[in-house]
Amino acid sequence: MSALPLPTLVDALNYARTQGLARIDAQMLLLHTLGRPVHDRAWLLAHDTDVLPAAVSAAFQALCQRRAAGEPVAYLTGIKEFYGLPLQVDARVLDPRPDTEILVDWALEVLPTSTVAPQVLDLGTGSGAIALALQHQRPDAQVLALDASQDALTVAQANAQRLGLAVQFQQGHWLQGVSGLFDAIVSNPPYIASADPHLAALQHEPLQALASGPDGLDDIRQIVAQAPVHLLPGGWLLLEHGWDQAASVRALLAAVGLCEVQTRCDLAGTERCTGARRALA
Repeated sequence: MSALPLPTLVDALNYARTQGLARIDAQMLLLHTLGRPVHDRAWLLAHDTDVLPAAVSAAFQALCQRRAAGEPVAYLTGIKEFYGLPLQVDARVLDPRPDTEILVDWALEVLPTSTVAPQVLDLGTGSGAIALALQHQRPDAQVLALDASQDALTVAQANAQRLGLAVQFQQGHWLQGVSGLFDAIVSNPPYIASADPHLAALQHEPLQALASGPDGLDDIRQIVAQAPVHLLPGGWLLLEHGWDQAASVRALLAAVGLCEVQTRCDLAGTERCTGARRALA
């Protein structure tokens, strides 16, 4: 009896489709398995009839099954691009989302261009995504990144070293133990309600970086209460939050005396980031 033919790249992608994978996820996983850049999808089209060795096919199928079970593609490949930077990520940190790039855009807008070495604080840095993006875009800035998790800081520090970016890191819970004043304090804190059914779909990511009390606002309340005394006159506090939390976050910022309270929308037009500034006088 003759052996069955080895699968081609097209066969592999068809298998992924039967497992319910999105086409782009399947392509990235296949490229990763082949040892190629995960965004080189044009190569797949040019080589769609290439034969996959049995070991590579088996490894790809195993990744597809893990993705079908909800594990993020970034954890499976070990890499996630954020603001043009290739970050190494794993289950110790959140999978950085494209919508968070809006927070970086906003921070870059409000950082003073006339100030020598503007001071920036990133709270709950995780993989270091926000802090590293800001440092890359503003090499003159002094960026400090905090996280309560030493595991997360290990990931972030490794990313900073690999990318050659001089972000400073510190372990701490929000602003406790922080000294100094900042031109901008930014954060993508946990903001999902602890009983939210959507958490089940995020079981592979660290829960402490996702959930924040009955209404999802416990951590944001702490940050808003602590941040004003750490802002320079004219300095901004910028926060990412849930799709239905903008009004609540605006009220919290106004209640502590910050001004120019405003909200920005994400790529889907949903209110995603809210910020305010300390008055100049």
